[in-house]
Amino acid sequence: MQKIVLASGNKGKLEEFDHLLAPAALKVVLQQQLNVPEADEIGLTFVENAIIKARNACKHTNLPALADDSGLEVDILKGQPGIYSARYSGAGATDQSNNEKLLAELDGIEEARRGARYYCALVFMRHDEDPCPLIFQGSLEGRILRAPRGSNGFGYDPLFWVPQYHCSAAELSPELKSQISHRAKAMAGLMAQLGPLANTIKQ
Repeated sequence: MQKIVLASGNKGKLEEFDHLLAPAALKVVLQQQLNVPEADEIGLTFVENAIIKARNACKHTNLPALADDSGLEVDILKGQPGIYSARYSGAGATDQSNNEKLLAELDGIEEARRGARYYCALVFMRHDEDPCPLIFQGSLEGRILRAPRGSNGFGYDPLFWVPQYHCSAAELSPELKSQISHRAKAMAGLMAQLGPLANTIKQ
């Protein structure tokens, strides 16, 4: 099996990608297992940061790499927290502190102006000088609630209302979320390229 390095330390993501890519005889390994240092995410967009992380993993391993960058965009906040979603409330940020800051920022904002979306950029690079990285994108539209609901999920899920299912993202079943999420949609693009992708790796 040809190895692909996942530019992440998230074991949950590793299991997800490893299962997805197994039919193409592609084995995914975490960058930490290969002693890859964390990339300095200096990009200004999700796509830029995903490319930075993928290129960093390629450079240190001489292997093809996958990287994703995801977050929450709130329309009235001009796309914030965006690429800073995980550290929105500053150093030592937690899900709770990030959610509390978001609620404070939207205090007094009417429902019609609380539109938001989850977004994911997924990047595949064959090597660190790859001039044509494959980029897959996915989003999930919704709005921000005034108070948290549900106990599933993580991050901003308790505040993210999913209109078509009349519940928060934290009230979705894990099975349904894995089908409709922003990451699932980006991964669907990757799945469609599994055959061609495998062929370019093995040449």
